[in-house]
Amino acid sequence: MTAPDFRAAGAEILPDLVALRRALHAEPELGLDLPATQRRVIDALSGLDLEISLGTGLTSVVAVLRGGRPGPTVLLRGDMDALPIVELAPVDFASANGSMHACGHDLHTAGLVGAARLLHAHRADLAGDVVFMFQPGEEGQGGARIMIEEGLLDASGSKPVAAYAVHVAPGPRGVFATRAGAACAGSNQLAVTVKGRGGHGSQPHQTIDPVPVAAEIVLALQTFANRRFDAFDPVILSVTKLDAGDAVNVIPESARLAATIRTLSPASLAILQDEMPRLVRGIAEAHGCTADVEFDVMYPVTVNDAVTTAAAVAALRDAFGTGRVLEMPTPMMGSEDFSFVLDEVPGTFVALMTSPPDLDPATIEWNHSPRVQFDDAVLGDQAAALATLAWRRLAAG
Repeated sequence: MTAPDFRAAGAEILPDLVALRRALHAEPELGLDLPATQRRVIDALSGLDLEISLGTGLTSVVAVLRGGRPGPTVLLRGDMDALPIVELAPVDFASANGSMHACGHDLHTAGLVGAARLLHAHRADLAGDVVFMFQPGEEGQGGARIMIEEGLLDASGSKPVAAYAVHVAPGPRGVFATRAGAACAGSNQLAVTVKGRGGHGSQPHQTIDPVPVAAEIVLALQTFANRRFDAFDPVILSVTKLDAGDAVNVIPESARLAATIRTLSPASLAILQDEMPRLVRGIAEAHGCTADVEFDVMYPVTVNDAVTTAAAVAALRDAFGTGRVLEMPTPMMGSEDFSFVLDEVPGTFVALMTSPPDLDPATIEWNHSPRVQFDDAVLGDQAAALATLAWRRLAAG
């Protein structure tokens, strides 16, 4: 059966989606507990013939649409949480509560509501079921993993045969981009506490000063990341926290640092887990200090299934034109907890460029910036893209 014209239908519901997105943007919530956001999603889905269930360990919403024809299940994801950033974007619906939708999750939520509306309008001809995954806690809390533990993948009664997510990003408005294989990096965190012996700032010879040791570890970590790994299997390491002491005239007992580390392969991750703690402890011990080292694996690499992604690219090009769908030559080094879903289900993670056309491409702000802006004029196409991917995969059986 020929797919419906989801693009035209998406344009018709665009005003409703923009209103929902701006309401979400003005009232962002953090982490796993998003009660106001959950209420807005439930209200936006009211009137649709959906089986809705709510999370217990988080304020998730899972909605199942039953197609009128037999077939498999497809999952569509939209994350809902914001970031602890004070918004500086010059928009009249800006947040004033100290948090910000600086990664576009407000668009993801509104776009997924739109996809539910578009597919619901054609449910009699839908060859299978669709699970709509409204997810809290993407920004570091692993909300997708929790939703899977709470039964997400069994919501329709059959495990999904494919899963899709669309994530907004700066760039030419309306352009989609994806790739087979690694699409986003795995995310890991390193925390180090260097312990020495404190004392008077004027008597360093009577102390074991942990501060220069921590500084040496920072430099050694940069060299380790740059020299230990294949350039075609890169590791990105950024030390993002460094602190010690409270008084200027006191050599502290300890110094602390933390880093975020992005990887693209299990081989690189294994090297990090084995060698990095030994490197840090060795430097500390060489100076008479000790080091407590914690290395936490946060999110796995987001891996797009090759067959599913080739079909997704073809579907998007049929719907939006070849010029609006790009295949990325390299992965993005940001991380995504949609990776937990793609570890269980073949699927595709797609980027959608959403910069307002009046902004200079050379100076646009990136995701997680307090000044980033996303043009919600893409929401009709975002909803249409999700609906198209679900429809085409179910039609394939």
